[in-house]
Amino acid sequence: MKIIEVPANDAARIVPLLEGMHAIHAIQQPARHRSDPPAAELETWLTDWLQEPQMHALAAESPTGALLGYLIYGEEDRAALPVREGERRLMLHHIAVQEAWQRMGVGKALIGEMKARAAADGITVIAATYAPFNAASAALMGSQGLEPVLVMAEWRG
Repeated sequence: MKIIEVPANDAARIVPLLEGMHAIHAIQQPARHRSDPPAAELETWLTDWLQEPQMHALAAESPTGALLGYLIYGEEDRAALPVREGERRLMLHHIAVQEAWQRMGVGKALIGEMKARAAADGITVIAATYAPFNAASAALMGSQGLEPVLVMAEWRG
């Protein structure tokens, strides 16, 4: 397995993994997530998103070229406020691993590469969100040193 950067023009490779992750979210939170978005729309959205200069996609690639998992993160500059210092951080937006490869170190390898890139750029903060039903993501984040600091709640009328 090697970790590669996925450029915007290759976003289609990520779509099957995104579809699998999204299906779980659509089942667990149907009021929040559309069910079964068309693959072409997902590809266009990912391509546009990854063209933004602060956005990055990493993937774990097998020796045969198959994607085992991916993550998408963005660089964020947060201005100082009277109640907190300013910071430059990485925001982990997506992480997904093919079911057959879960709990085999793929997610840890992806986060490890993201951490290495953060360190190389002098960034000392990485943030992530995950759904409350997703115990696997919570465990992965915790194993990589990402601990909950906030809880976000929503009301949908």
